[in-house]
Amino acid sequence: MLVDITNDASIEPYPGWQPEQTDALAQFLLRHLHMPAGSELSIAFIDPDPMARLHEKWLDLSGPTDVMSFPMDELREGAAEPGHLGDVAICPQVAAEQATAAGHSARAEVELLLAHGVLHLLGHDHAEPEEHAVMFGMQAEVLAAWRSAQNTGAPQPAHSTEARP
Repeated sequence: MLVDITNDASIEPYPGWQPEQTDALAQFLLRHLHMPAGSELSIAFIDPDPMARLHEKWLDLSGPTDVMSFPMDELREGAAEPGHLGDVAICPQVAAEQATAAGHSARAEVELLLAHGVLHLLGHDHAEPEEHAVMFGMQAEVLAAWRSAQNTGAPQPAHSTEARP
């Protein structure tokens, strides 16, 4: 899997952030969601102003949001052929505010937003109650599996990606 990570935000995505941590989670997500080897994903951390511009341009909503997803090859979970899933943009400042409000770490919030963004790339949505239940159930499941793997010392995927701070 090829994961391209950029941090164009004026702050770190969370205290102590390293691109390898985001890469490891992205690799885990892609494997857990049965994406074929060779699949590609781009992740960008951006400031509130550029996020607000994207939010207004693509969703006609004002102000910055936490995460936006931009699908490319319209891949779905378990796709037979690799492709470029698309781009996930995350705003660390909004994530930090949400983490404080939710009572958990900024790292946990960024992990949740990345999982959420990847699920959107794979065609999941939460506009309708049934969709919401499925998507948020999958999000909870994949994050629980990730945290379990982290706590048990289970092997993490090899880092065969390009990660740039």
